[in-house]
Amino acid sequence: MDNQLLDSVSYILPALVTGFVAYYMFHGFLNQQNADKKLNIMADKKKESLPIKLQAYERMLLFCERINPVKMLVRIKPTSDDANDYLQLLIATIDQEFEHNLVQQLYISKETWLSITAAKRAIINKLKQVAEVSNSANDLRENVLIDYSKTISPTETAVDFIKSEVRKLL
Repeated sequence: MDNQLLDSVSYILPALVTGFVAYYMFHGFLNQQNADKKLNIMADKKKESLPIKLQAYERMLLFCERINPVKMLVRIKPTSDDANDYLQLLIATIDQEFEHNLVQQLYISKETWLSITAAKRAIINKLKQVAEVSNSANDLRENVLIDYSKTISPTETAVDFIKSEVRKLL
């Protein structure tokens, strides 16, 4: 009886050890396969999202160029001689451009979005300040052009920030 038990254990023990080794090796192999699949899926998602992100940065760069006060004044002519009417037209244009690109914040970094919104607010505030001391729409245009010829436009700072973010992506 002891001999049969010993024979049974001598057959069962190697089979159990082999089974455990096979289980752990197979388990490790499956874990590695799953990790590789996840990595490939993430790489594919990144490949697919990069063009969308780049397009969002392009659109926001275009937004900054369109609200650049010097370029905007050349593009948008006053409809009347009243400085306040012209100011409202400029602000409405900036707001319209901003609302048109509002969804782009989903695809760009928070810091970039903050720099763009800060540039927008700075331009609107500067236009309001200049409008207070301007007598006519043409006077407002001249004063804004003179003022921004002396300083760097906030949009230029935002554009530089956008460019640095895009360099990081690429």
